[in-house]
Amino acid sequence: MSTGQLDRPLPTALTSNGYRLDGSDRRLGRLEPVPDAERHDLGSLWHRLARDGYLYLPGFFDRATIEGFRRYYFARLAETGLTRPGSDPSEGLAAAAGDVDRARFRSVLFQRIVPGREYEALCRHPALVAFYQWFLGTGEVHLHRRKIIRHVGPGESGIGTATQAHYDLVYLREGTDRIVSSWIPLGDCPIARGPLVYLEGSHHRVLADEAAGRLRRPAASITADLPALAEEYDSRWLVTDFAAGDLMVHSAHIIHASLDNQDPAGRFRLSTDIRYQAASEPIDTRWQNHWHDQDGL
Repeated sequence: MSTGQLDRPLPTALTSNGYRLDGSDRRLGRLEPVPDAERHDLGSLWHRLARDGYLYLPGFFDRATIEGFRRYYFARLAETGLTRPGSDPSEGLAAAAGDVDRARFRSVLFQRIVPGREYEALCRHPALVAFYQWFLGTGEVHLHRRKIIRHVGPGESGIGTATQAHYDLVYLREGTDRIVSSWIPLGDCPIARGPLVYLEGSHHRVLADEAAGRLRRPAASITADLPALAEEYDSRWLVTDFAAGDLMVHSAHIIHASLDNQDPAGRFRLSTDIRYQAASEPIDTRWQNHWHDQDGL
């Protein structure tokens, strides 16, 4: 991330599920990237993860790798009417509403893309596997088979469109709490395109409440009302402009959500979230099947 990006004022008209975020400095801030000097310092990374609940690693992947998968994804789904006819698949330009063959779309997504070797290769990228082997301090790591890939269209809003506020542990209670999530934007994802946002410092309260038995939440989101949650926690939602190749690593306890896609050019936001852990730790067996939006998790 350039110094210019860090210095540029944040947009103040951000929404999530139709709720408009408070754009003041007390409720909105910017994610901090890991400095280059700390990228290979294991102690510093663990300190940051404990302190902040996330590691923002710009340029972790080769940009061409991520852009290549974006092109593959939208090229596969072009036959369903998802993208604008004749457009470059890598652009991910949304077709007019109502043009999608939903049955065909679901077939291609859940029978060809999700279990396909291209998606598996991306999620097991050698750089990512090597990072987690080093970071988790084990020679063997486990990637949960339930890997989620999402696209969100421009202009979609209202409850259920954007990812609601949640923390990951509520969905993974039958395994270790030392699981680590990776969120990977599949293509450039500026703030207007609806990336993930993180509630600053929320993992400290969640960890304390979990330890005290006060937060035995069911496997469900907390709320779609991000502004109200920021008030409740007296905290800020942290955002940034992501680029193809960036990687977010976050703990199972930090609260996060996503913004609405307001991309003026009509591009889809595409991203994947996957989970690694040490193979020696307890594994949630429910997450060992390919993701399906009707799998009940």
